[in-house]
Amino acid sequence: MAEMDDDALLDALGVEIAPLKAPSHTPREERIIAGFEDILRFYQAHGRIPQHGEGRDIFERLYAVRLEQLRKLPEAHHLLAGLDSPGLLHGATLATSIAAAVDTLDEDSLLAELGLGESTSDENDITVLRHVRSYAQKRAAQEIADRTVCADFDKFQPLFEQAERELKAGIRQSRQFGRDSSFKVGNFFVLGGLLVYVAEQGDIFRTGNNEQDARLRVIYSNGTESNLLMRSLQRALYKDETSRMLTGVDMGPLFGDAPESDDMETGTIYVLRSHSSHPFVLEHRALIHKIGVTGSTVEARIAGAVKDATYLLADVEVVATYKLHNINRTKLEAIFHKLFAAAQLDLTIQDRFGHPVKPREWFLVPLYVIDEAVQHIRNGTIGDVAYDPKTARLLT
Repeated sequence: MAEMDDDALLDALGVEIAPLKAPSHTPREERIIAGFEDILRFYQAHGRIPQHGEGRDIFERLYAVRLEQLRKLPEAHHLLAGLDSPGLLHGATLATSIAAAVDTLDEDSLLAELGLGESTSDENDITVLRHVRSYAQKRAAQEIADRTVCADFDKFQPLFEQAERELKAGIRQSRQFGRDSSFKVGNFFVLGGLLVYVAEQGDIFRTGNNEQDARLRVIYSNGTESNLLMRSLQRALYKDETSRMLTGVDMGPLFGDAPESDDMETGTIYVLRSHSSHPFVLEHRALIHKIGVTGSTVEARIAGAVKDATYLLADVEVVATYKLHNINRTKLEAIFHKLFAAAQLDLTIQDRFGHPVKPREWFLVPLYVIDEAVQHIRNGTIGDVAYDPKTARLLT
């Protein structure tokens, strides 16, 4: 019998070989589709399109920018027609102010917001999904319990808002998820673009691999919840390249009225008042204060103030100081500056060489409010307050 080649042998056996299908979408199209699916999930969870605004979740604001740009791409309308059953691409455009803000972005920035930016580095290669979940990640998400609407979400929403404030103030930090991460009640994570809060934990038991596991009640920042195993949440976090864990707020006492025996003095918070003859400073001298942190003496820090534009080219008066023990001076200074950012002094002066300078670290804040902020730092509640420049008060 004559030898038969592979094709002839398969034909004789009645086996039909379907030709291999070429990929139906380019990497760019895959990213557009995946990005739009994130927007669809948001729409299905909230019943509305994502919106801009300082009070919105950072991922909602990203989705809002992405949707606005997809509406402007003719190729997106054709590519996503089969997915866009709610008509998101053909709905009313976002508010004029939002569109104007988007229009200020250059082409590279717009592509970056869309997750379509190109780079010559392997890490940012356009064929690699970074800001949207891949199909593999979506399949991994299906391994965990289905999410349902959280009936008592009003109890948890303030916790999410507080966690975001603490992140902005530097009290909490966002870190890469790792094996040392804890799943205790009260812990926060970022998974699939949402903040995740561990609300309840059942009894701990041993798996077939002799590993500890427990049933968790997990609340998501979009108002849904899941009843899933701790190991399932852990796997989902590992498989999501963008997952993060949030550090706790228990930093220990930042400083006290007197150092403990094992404390090491690390610096001083100082509050200054300017003797500048600038008309605005003269009018509001009692309210204008500079808040800073130094590891040396305050006297050394302010020496030569009259020649330094940082100090408004004038002598300064030290009106308050607070000693620090065993803390990071830079982070503490950042907490103050973020807290009083809305009241930062908007003043431009000329330095000794006639160059315009806009000094930082000066704020229109009464001294008693600064002292109140220090007390909140001492008792660990600084993340619960925000400064209202209209009433010159700390609000909870």
